Amino acid sequence: MPRKARANPIGVPQHIIQRGNNRQACFTSQQDFIAYAGWLKDYSKKFHVEIHAWVFMTNHVHLLCTPRRANAISQMMQSLGRQYVRYFNYTYKRSGTLWEGRFKSCLVQTEDYLIQLYRYIELNPVRADMVNDPCEYEWSSYQVNALGKASQLCTPHPAYLAINPKEKARQTCYRALFKYHLDTKIIDDIRQATHKGMAIGNDKFKDEIEKLTGKSMRPKKLGRPSKATE
Repeated sequence: MPRKARANPIGVPQHIIQRGNNRQACFTSQQDFIAYAGWLKDYSKKFHVEIHAWVFMTNHVHLLCTPRRANAISQMMQSLGRQYVRYFNYTYKRSGTLWEGRFKSCLVQTEDYLIQLYRYIELNPVRADMVNDPCEYEWSSYQVNALGKASQLCTPHPAYLAINPKEKARQTCYRALFKYHLDTKIIDDIRQATHKGMAIGNDKFKDEIEKLTGKSMRPKKLGRPSKATE
């Protein structure tokens, strides 16, 4: 059967996750992370995708990005995936697949949810008990967004810039958002929406995306449809 086309409206942020096949490691050295980050930068520029936040874990990747051209994210991820697999197989004298099929993604409502996705992504190493503070993990965007580290990969989203018009004050406010862990319901909602390729946001946002794409952005109800009352 042909693959279902993704909902990929221009200008709507997306959360992306790509895992190693069978959760195997896809990064085993510093050079692996460097190579992936470099190609992500190149292909995001080539296909007009703005990258706002990221984390590269040992066996998976999270991205928060906004496409500025039709089908841009799929083109970026396909090119990046193929390039990195060629590098990885050559470097480690292996063959075959590396990624767990197609990447997962969900559309993100800017109001109320986008900054939550920033936090969800950059807190990943903390939830995995790899570090105690997100600033300790090198391969995420936290050092860029919270500490002002220079980056050619990152394009700040307007919602991030709106935290405070002054850069240093914005970074201070942003760091304050990480004093507390994310609510478990937000985490569950993000995971469900991403796994099912839907949208995270309020009902109005989901209605708008459904009208725009013609695709359902809500989980189907379980069980048999109820009979009409007589």
